Amino acid sequence: MTQNSSRRILTFPAVHPSEDVSPAVLLQAVINICRIISTYSSKSFPSHNRIAREAIREIGSLLILFEETQDHGSILTESVVLCLSEIYVYLQKIQFLLEDCTREGARLWVLVQSKRVVDEFQLLIRSIATALDLLPLASMDVCVEVREMVELVAKQARKVKIGIDPDDKQTSMDVHLILSQFEKKIVPNSSDLKRLVTRLGIRSWTDCNREIRFLEEEMERENSKENERRIMLLSILVGFMNYCRGVLFDVVDGPNVENTDIKYDSKMLDCLNPEDFRCPISLELMTDPVIITTGQTYDRSSIQKWLKAGNLSCPKTGEKLKSTELIPNLALQNLIQQFLRNSGVTISEPGSRSHDLRRTHVTRSSASGTEAMRMLAIFLVEKLSTGTEAERNKAAYEIRLLTKSNTINRDCLVEAGAILWLLNLVSSKNPITQHNTMAALLNLSKHSKGKTLIFESGGLDPIIAVLRNGLKMEARHNAAATLFYLASIDEYREAIGEIPESLLALVGLLRDGTDRGKKNAAVALFVLLRFPGNHQRAIAAGAIPALMNLLTSDREDVVNDSLSVLAALAEGSEGSNAVLREIEISSIVKMLISATSSAVKEHCISILVSLCVNGGPEVVSDTKKMPSLVQSLCLLLKEGTRMSRKANLLLGILHDRRKRSSTGMLVSSIRQEHVIHVQ
Repeated sequence: MTQNSSRRILTFPAVHPSEDVSPAVLLQAVINICRIISTYSSKSFPSHNRIAREAIREIGSLLILFEETQDHGSILTESVVLCLSEIYVYLQKIQFLLEDCTREGARLWVLVQSKRVVDEFQLLIRSIATALDLLPLASMDVCVEVREMVELVAKQARKVKIGIDPDDKQTSMDVHLILSQFEKKIVPNSSDLKRLVTRLGIRSWTDCNREIRFLEEEMERENSKENERRIMLLSILVGFMNYCRGVLFDVVDGPNVENTDIKYDSKMLDCLNPEDFRCPISLELMTDPVIITTGQTYDRSSIQKWLKAGNLSCPKTGEKLKSTELIPNLALQNLIQQFLRNSGVTISEPGSRSHDLRRTHVTRSSASGTEAMRMLAIFLVEKLSTGTEAERNKAAYEIRLLTKSNTINRDCLVEAGAILWLLNLVSSKNPITQHNTMAALLNLSKHSKGKTLIFESGGLDPIIAVLRNGLKMEARHNAAATLFYLASIDEYREAIGEIPESLLALVGLLRDGTDRGKKNAAVALFVLLRFPGNHQRAIAAGAIPALMNLLTSDREDVVNDSLSVLAALAEGSEGSNAVLREIEISSIVKMLISATSSAVKEHCISILVSLCVNGGPEVVSDTKKMPSLVQSLCLLLKEGTRMSRKANLLLGILHDRRKRSSTGMLVSSIRQEHVIHVQ
């Protein structure tokens, strides 16, 4: 039976039969679900084996009753139909319970919830016994033996008192003992730990990873409810399973596990672009997307912070909000979940400005969870420093996974000294090792102290070397994204720009990279340009012609990012002159008129403003002659946004050059307006 992946574990959304359903259809539905439950007799139950098999046995007996009733063509009275309706609801819930007890990836969680699971089983078994007491067997055409068997089942079900399995109690105690050792800063015995997870049916790296992914998904769901106690418990268990995965399993099993983050169907991604799932404010993949009154979508936490800060306009368009109502974008949320579930793709490293797929947590944890992570960090750093090539690759991969979204994990790994050893490993001649190492460094570059350590440890040169000559294109993507994060520090922008190969390598990625690589390079350039001395360097490196080539891309996000960098470069006279040498003003005007994106329109206007200010009367005259430009700008004036203010300024320049002083003030503010969307 295929499990319902949209149903939360240990929830039982049973459907009541319609009142007008025919008795024959209802009886068949009851038989079908009894048959499904009977198939669980051949399955393994890592926990709750006794009570699960008792439920399966009793349902098997009922199946005989219902099949004989159907075979004899008995007429079902109203009383029989009512009892069957109740039994059908209970059977659905039992099926859900059996699904959960055999669900891969949820074994630890189901064990921890033992009392709840056992109580639910007992309640449902007794509820069926009550329904059987009310079932008028005398009116049903079944043999005496079957009737007596059903009466016996009902009697046994009423008396059932199967508690938590002794083996489950022992396993739970062992889990708590390990957690207690973590809390006391005692490193657990690996052999004891291995026996414990084996009892749960966790026998490989992949089994362990499934448990972690399930627990993290549950945390995501609980985060939206702010259920502190459950989030704390889940966080502890994630730390426990992370430790087990990193320490107990030397081999990352499964097909092409090291490449699961980067191998995917290109046709699928043409239809589902992960970049469209990112919040325009935080630049992270949205986990709780909501729509505001302008029609734009943001992650709930990000737009709430924006509104609480007193901003009553749309961050993306600048339009005033009619209200602060937030409408859940369920369609987009389901699309993101389906993309992750069906594709098996983890877009955790930024494609341009990203942080990762999952929301970045400041994970609430207990002492045991934090200490487990500290011990694991020390273990992994030791493998990085003294391990074999295979062990170092595996350690880099573990760090890559651990630092995707969890700030506590980043803290522990930074404190344990992972960065220095990762920088030593990033020059590996093994493409997979280099890719995993660069991805791990990218994640740690999001950490405030991680940035400092990368910079102070001489990390710029090896990262730029990967950017230029990475053995995998994905490693080059991640190197560009790492520069983006490092460039958020003022002094680092200057230092990066002073390395001649840095801007040349970013421009090379603009030319030769995939769409993701081009976006990473574009946003890294954009942040680097916040240091004025990098403008001339970017121009000398050939940034402007490379960006111009991207304006013909069929990807609107690539075009938008390219225009934002061009707008920044055009602010200076040298940049404006370089732009004018590469492209006709008419091309920018055509793009402005034809664009459907407000961001693209705004960037085009910013570029035209800069060209007119820096290019002199001749450029103003040429721009004014462009057909339909003035009309298009006038239409934008009605919107009352930042873009409309820029449109108004451009109209002023075109009709009265005496407004150039106010123009200069606006041009100087363009970069500050962009910063909101980058930081």
